[in-house]
Amino acid sequence: MSKIFLFFFLTWLTGNPFIAIIVLLLILYALDRRFVGLTPSFVRPLRRSSQLRKLRRHVDMAPNDVSSKQEIARILIEKKKYNEALGWLSPMEHTLEDSAEYWDDLGLCMLQTGQMEQGEGAIKRALALNERVKYGAPYLRLAALYAGKDSSQAISYIEAFQRIQSSSCEAYERLAGIYKTMGKEQEAKEAIEEGLRIYRTLPKYKKRGERKWALRLWFRRWSK
Repeated sequence: MSKIFLFFFLTWLTGNPFIAIIVLLLILYALDRRFVGLTPSFVRPLRRSSQLRKLRRHVDMAPNDVSSKQEIARILIEKKKYNEALGWLSPMEHTLEDSAEYWDDLGLCMLQTGQMEQGEGAIKRALALNERVKYGAPYLRLAALYAGKDSSQAISYIEAFQRIQSSSCEAYERLAGIYKTMGKEQEAKEAIEEGLRIYRTLPKYKKRGERKWALRLWFRRWSK
């Protein structure tokens, strides 16, 4: 009701219903970005591209700057340019052989470019160096890898992640999906309810990051 009132108010203010719709959408987008976080940011990709250009220019002048090359690869991963990111990461293997974050980035790129066995090995190496690297995210990569071929192994990886991130709605959403593929409906239901329960108990600052996964859990609950 408030949105309808706002629409008519904006129409009266601007004198044009089409402009009113655009203004209303911009207001809703701004509110979502500030308080909810479901819509994508239009500013962040521009910032990433700008940062990427600066880093490339810097590396041209300082070709031995490994940290800048690693940052380039991470930005390319965010942009889902995995082949290009792999081209930056692969030559740094010996330099960064003791970096768990490096091996996880390398493994992710390998998985996304179809090198499944090598990618799995790289991620396992990352976890061997530091099982808490990236707050346990590599465990979820392995769980996703095994979800379609070995559900029990996938679940064990999710459980390993949960020992590090006990308040992750993402883990419960993935767990529910795996139970679903195994035909374990009751276990899937319990995972959904536990994930939603955890979301309700999270402080406000953490809810923003978990909201997407809580919504997926909610849709799973009602899609049965």
